[in-house]
Amino acid sequence: MISDAVTRSNNNPNDPRNRTVIHPVDDIYSANLETPINSSGLTKAFLNNLPAYRQGISVFRRGLEVGMAHGYWILGPFTVLGPLRDTSIANLAGLLSTIGLLIISTLIISLYGGSNPPAPTLTLTTPRPPEEFKTSEGWNEYGGGFLIGGVGGAIAAYFLLSNFSVIKELINR
Repeated sequence: MISDAVTRSNNNPNDPRNRTVIHPVDDIYSANLETPINSSGLTKAFLNNLPAYRQGISVFRRGLEVGMAHGYWILGPFTVLGPLRDTSIANLAGLLSTIGLLIISTLIISLYGGSNPPAPTLTLTTPRPPEEFKTSEGWNEYGGGFLIGGVGGAIAAYFLLSNFSVIKELINR
C-alpha cells in the first residue's frame, strides 16, 4: 500500500526526502538541528558579529558593549511606565531604577560565574564560542564591563531624554 511506503520512508533517516529541510548536525539527540534559518549565511554572520561571539575582542569589551545597549534601552520603560512617570523627575527616577537593575544584573552575572558554569556549547551558528566564558574570572570581568557600559548607556540615554527639546531645536535650525 502507498501509506505503508510513506510510513517506511518517514522512519528512514537515510531517505533524502527526510533530510532536505531539517536534519541534525551531528547527533540526533543533541537538539542541534540545521534548518534553513539557522544555517543561512545571514544568520551566521549576524550571530557571530554580536559582542558575545565576535572574535578578537576582550571579555571586558564584550561586557561593555552588551551593557551599553542594555543601559540605553532599559531607561525608557522605567521613565515612561514607572510610578513617577507624570512628575518632573521621571527621567531621574528612570535613571536610578536602571542603575539599580544593572547592579542586580551584574551581581547575577558574578554569581553565575562563581557557580563553575559549564563550558560554552559548540553549535551550528556559533562554532567558536569565546574561551573566556569557561572560567569564573572571565565571567567576573564580563560583569564588570557590563556594569560600566550599562551605567554609561543609561547616562547617555538620560542626557538625550533630558535635553530632547534642545536637541530638537538644534536639528530644526
